[in-house]
Amino acid sequence: MVEESFLLPPSVDPEKRKLGIRNVRAVNHAGTRTECHVRDFAPVVTDEPDTMGGTNTAPSPLETALVALVGCDGVIINGVAGAMGFAYSRVEFACSSQIDVRGPKGVPGVRPYFESVELEITVFTDEPPARFEKLQKNVEFRCPVMNLFRAAGVALDVHWASRPAADAASREAGR
Repeated sequence: MVEESFLLPPSVDPEKRKLGIRNVRAVNHAGTRTECHVRDFAPVVTDEPDTMGGTNTAPSPLETALVALVGCDGVIINGVAGAMGFAYSRVEFACSSQIDVRGPKGVPGVRPYFESVELEITVFTDEPPARFEKLQKNVEFRCPVMNLFRAAGVALDVHWASRPAADAASREAGR
């Protein structure tokens, strides 16, 4: 649990329940490829690699879970930074996972999801270390996807680093 002294005040009334509803529709034509529809966006497609019996036409569902993790962290970093008045110019993520593929293949006693996830988050900022630490703690406390992984017992190893804000421009040019 995060120390109370590090927590930012909530941006909503903590006494009033406020539900957010998310809807997804999907279709699968008796194969490994699934087309998912969210609001008015182009379909989000998942598939399996050909080495796992798929057609290798899109990221796997587990890879999209990692996409959701880094995407959610990006959103929460932005929100926490805004609440703190924390200046940053870019965030880079590197994420990898480990899964025992026997689990999704039905071997009893082997979990069918991630054993571990390693996440590297590099924030380009000139903020002092104490404020950077406060950002980190609040992001990890607030990120829904990160907390789903933790609640599922996934060994989540998160490494944060800061780099000077000016370095972001050279990273952008070197895409």
